[in-house]
Amino acid sequence: MKEITYDKNRVINFSDAVFSIVMTLLILEVAVPSANAISTTKFTTLLSNRIPDFIGLIVSFLVSALYWIGHLKLMKYVSIVKGKLLWLTIFFLLSIVILPFSTAMYVNGFNHAGPFVFYCINLAVIGFFNLWMLHYVYHQEKQKTGFTRIYYRWYRARGLNVMVVWIVASLIASALPLGSRLIFLLLFVFQFFIDRRFKKKIK
Repeated sequence: MKEITYDKNRVINFSDAVFSIVMTLLILEVAVPSANAISTTKFTTLLSNRIPDFIGLIVSFLVSALYWIGHLKLMKYVSIVKGKLLWLTIFFLLSIVILPFSTAMYVNGFNHAGPFVFYCINLAVIGFFNLWMLHYVYHQEKQKTGFTRIYYRWYRARGLNVMVVWIVASLIASALPLGSRLIFLLLFVFQFFIDRRFKKKIK
């Protein structure tokens, strides 16, 4: 019996739609001050009270963008979407959809370890499914679409970077609250060196 395949473009379009909705919903976690608060409270105070909200928005938006870019790069190597890849994509997107909720938990409990750990676990789970999809696509497509080992190792290094940083952040959340919340900056530092290393190898 021939294995069922699915339209690649529909999978990509659906994934793009989920990402765009999730990334847009993140702004709803930044509470808008009431008209009364605006008229009775200093504007700088209103903004400073929302610093945790903006931190959650920016971090979640940028991390979502990294995963979206990674998904775009991965899908260009996919020639046929089979059932396993479709379900991996569904669970990957499910973990993405949870992000506005975990972000809200994080910003509303900004000074507490529990909500932040939940947020980190959400991001790590996204990273896990991302790596699983990467592994599957490489072993299915390496003979068909030019998905070479060097590109696989590059994308895997980027994926591991994101997942490991959030796992570490969750582990140190109680002992080093400030450090755990700033560690996400290492994502971009490590990614810069990862990209630099592999671009040299490709040249």
